[in-house]
Amino acid sequence: MHRDIVIIGGAIVGASIAWFLREEGYRGTIAVIERDPSFARAATTLSCASIRQQFSIPENIRLSRFTLQFFRELQARFGASADIGFREKGYLILASAEGGDILAANHQVQMAEGADIALLSASDLKARFAWLSADGITAGAYGRSGEGWFDAHALLSLLRTALKSRDIDLVRGEVTAIDRAGERIDGVTLADGTTLQAGLVINAAGPNAGHVAALAGLALPVEPRKRSVFVFEAADRFDDMPLLVDPSGVYVRPEGSVYITGGAEDAATDGAADPADFEPDWPLFEDVIWPVLAARIPAFEALKPGRAWAGHYDYNTLDQNAVIGPRPGVENFLFANGFSGHGLQQAPAVGKALAEWIVHGEYRTVDCTAFGYGRIAENRPFRELNVI
Repeated sequence: MHRDIVIIGGAIVGASIAWFLREEGYRGTIAVIERDPSFARAATTLSCASIRQQFSIPENIRLSRFTLQFFRELQARFGASADIGFREKGYLILASAEGGDILAANHQVQMAEGADIALLSASDLKARFAWLSADGITAGAYGRSGEGWFDAHALLSLLRTALKSRDIDLVRGEVTAIDRAGERIDGVTLADGTTLQAGLVINAAGPNAGHVAALAGLALPVEPRKRSVFVFEAADRFDDMPLLVDPSGVYVRPEGSVYITGGAEDAATDGAADPADFEPDWPLFEDVIWPVLAARIPAFEALKPGRAWAGHYDYNTLDQNAVIGPRPGVENFLFANGFSGHGLQQAPAVGKALAEWIVHGEYRTVDCTAFGYGRIAENRPFRELNVI
């Protein structure tokens, strides 16, 4: 069996690439391989499903701004009933004195890219958000528009449903071998023994991307990192609450009648996750998160913990930035990996970019050259400072 393009990974990144390939006029055969079509343990569906423009480098801002426009065009693209519950309520990223200069420098980059971000002093924050304690805070960056959260399941469903009507094979299976002959990938083999010959292979395997690359004899510094998300109830409701990020890394945002929070893991020490470990790290909530919440939002001194979940994301250990595009020397193997927690919000933009590269031979909408594999081979970080 032969397919012109084989995409390994059928969650949001792989689905976006396939969808945009057809949008760009690609007429060849496409197979999207997914080992778990229920997506019960996918990074896509276990994420906090948010989008922001508050990054430190222009390329990441451009990716998210494309996705923002994509969200605003959903009904035109997918029909009048298309709805992902996008709540455009902003991010509020706080900085202590130690991080104030970085926050201000990031803000300058964001403004140059056209993002609608306000840089607020501690007194501004107190006046704008009455429920917030600004103790120890020098400044905050607030997304007045173009940032917020949405329903990841709904977005993935829109794309996957659309693929079914676009002559794209949705294959259930796990890739266990990749056939490489020198500078070319000839095909992939699934766990059930099925072999697919391929003209082009795209690695969109999320947290499993490093393993998939290794099957082709390629090095990719991407590993799964576990992140726990906790749900809690509180007596007070704050209609003006954005997604708040404390200088400690702890975040919180409203979710209907409850709140969700997380971000207490120390990225410098937590290391690769066991791929089978999806148990929330409950001590993080009691020992780290709750004290931070109570100090930053006094009303949260009294709250009722609820359920929790844990997911994995594809962490790029080199620089916490995506790896996008071909692997020099193996030109028919493409990467769309290592988003380090930003994959859901960047997936449509990356899908568009790779579709353009495949169909037209160049990036036209968002130039992803800076995310290329060359920096991996040269051990040359292209570092994003604003990782949440």
